[in-house]
Amino acid sequence: MALALRCFRHLPSLLYRSSVATIRGLPQAPAGCPALLLDGCRQCVHQMLLTRQLATKKAKGKGQSQARVNISAALVEDIINLEETNEDMQAVVEALKEEFSRNLSIRTSPGALDHLIVMTRDGKFPLNQLGQISQKSPQLIIVNMTNFPESTAAATKAIRESGMNLNPEVDGTIIRVPIPKITREHRESLAKLAKQSTNKSKEALRKVRSKSINQVKKFKSKVSEDTIWLLEKQIQQMADSTAAEMDKLLAAKTKELLG
Repeated sequence: MALALRCFRHLPSLLYRSSVATIRGLPQAPAGCPALLLDGCRQCVHQMLLTRQLATKKAKGKGQSQARVNISAALVEDIINLEETNEDMQAVVEALKEEFSRNLSIRTSPGALDHLIVMTRDGKFPLNQLGQISQKSPQLIIVNMTNFPESTAAATKAIRESGMNLNPEVDGTIIRVPIPKITREHRESLAKLAKQSTNKSKEALRKVRSKSINQVKKFKSKVSEDTIWLLEKQIQQMADSTAAEMDKLLAAKTKELLG
């Protein structure tokens, strides 16, 4: 009986070190603990850990939130650079912000045409490198193509197909761009473009995620399955967080466009 009590006194420390036990094996028997009783302790701890794992899986099925995975980048730097993965994901978000700001504004300004890409015989160029853009009045933007007259037609096409509801008029090397009145249809059209841009950005995000996960899987034969699983989980959580950020941007932009 004394031996049994002595063994049970060590049980809290066994449970406290259970996270280590799952990787390195359970601690050795305390001094004077019978082997049979130790086996019982091992079974209790193992059963407790198994129950905890099953509870976590069930919690997911019931829609309860799970603890976030957060692996130290320094511990896995030989497998993958998590900071670089995060930077790549954030770059997709920044590109979406720039798209919203540059091409999905209710009111057209000269700056909205600056970086409009024009397809010419010599390649692709921003409109502001080919023509001088100015605003003659609140209702009219002028694009002077005197320096590159041969690109006037291409510039006109780029403006018309920009998705900004513009209908340019050509007069020699001068392109007049009337600014349309803001209609409900125009607002709804811009909101649809915002949704399309967000979907494209999410596709780019999925490519970043897939590339990172594939990088991790290359080390399956060199590290434990648990490490691979935890890394894949963290990458997925990073992607989910980034996608949620995109959804917030879209919601804010849609509210701005529709009023």
